[in-house]
Amino acid sequence: MSVYTGRRRWRAPRLTCQTQMPVPVPELALGRRPGVSVIITCYNYGRFLPDAVNSALSQERVEPEIIVVDDASTDGSADVAERLARSDPRVTVIRHHRNTGQVEAFNDGLAAASGEFIVRLDADDLLTPGSLARSIALLDFFPHVGLVYGHPLHFTTEMPSRVRTKVCGWTVWSGEDWVAERCRRADCCITSPEAVIRGSVMRSVGGLSSTLRHTMDMELWLRIGVISDIGRVHGPDQAFHRDHPASWSVTDGGGQMVILEERRSAFDVLFAGLGSQMRQAAELHRGARSALADEALATACRAYDRGRTGSVDVQGYIDFALDTFPEARQLPHWRALQRRQRLGVRLAPIPPFFTATVIRRRLRWEISYRRWQRTGLW
Repeated sequence: MSVYTGRRRWRAPRLTCQTQMPVPVPELALGRRPGVSVIITCYNYGRFLPDAVNSALSQERVEPEIIVVDDASTDGSADVAERLARSDPRVTVIRHHRNTGQVEAFNDGLAAASGEFIVRLDADDLLTPGSLARSIALLDFFPHVGLVYGHPLHFTTEMPSRVRTKVCGWTVWSGEDWVAERCRRADCCITSPEAVIRGSVMRSVGGLSSTLRHTMDMELWLRIGVISDIGRVHGPDQAFHRDHPASWSVTDGGGQMVILEERRSAFDVLFAGLGSQMRQAAELHRGARSALADEALATACRAYDRGRTGSVDVQGYIDFALDTFPEARQLPHWRALQRRQRLGVRLAPIPPFFTATVIRRRLRWEISYRRWQRTGLW
């Protein structure tokens, strides 16, 4: 993958995708206060909404426009939003009289947005201090970059009191290279609230896809990568992402199989539309489907390793793999699954076969996780 990475020393005003050299951390020009539309979709998150709104209103060196879209909440969220709007003219509220879902709610907010930059923020998430100015500085520095993201700080109960704010560097990828890497892994490396999008790029690619339920953000990031470059700010925590039992991703998650199906749909939607313009589009699409099939087979292998074939739909994952990628029998995890099936349910979890597999899997996960924290890529 061609990449160029910035640090703190630099002389030339522009880099090519193949160049690697030290550079300074970009900062907003003195006196510049760009407009940012922060679109907050809310359904029954009235208890979280004030924190989300205030985290956007308190951003320094930008002019935030907060658009709260209440999707027919039943917990009084709309009244909370209206109170926030009365207390600050930078907050506007769009009220749905029927529940339409996250996609239509965001797209309605996007239609009303006027900012130079766009942020999608769920009502249970927050922005960290200074995050918008840090991202926009990189967007200003590289006009060909359409999206900048960073590290999201996950929390469950208490919001972290210590937040990293120091920028230690940045990376800008060729958009096509970034999309190609996502196809290779067939996953998403952006949570959502840490992403800042150039408004002109967002309006060019359109809003969220109405055909996706769980991976609409992922498909949007991929679409942006087709027409623009992608950047990342290294070092600071750029958003707070709240993990809690009532979150939409938990209550409406549907399980691992549904997520695999949705990720497959995200790539199908991408390459049926804007992604079809990419060089080697068919090969990239095939690569994404191959990776998803192999992941499904790996899930079936884990069921044998843990002695959970009675509670995991192993055959369902096999069927998914073959349906997604007809050549799935040539994938590495197909052979691994066959070995486990020959051993049987009772023998597959027995050491040393099981122990070595678990250790390798854990090491791979740790390496990938640390890479994501450092570089923003799984």
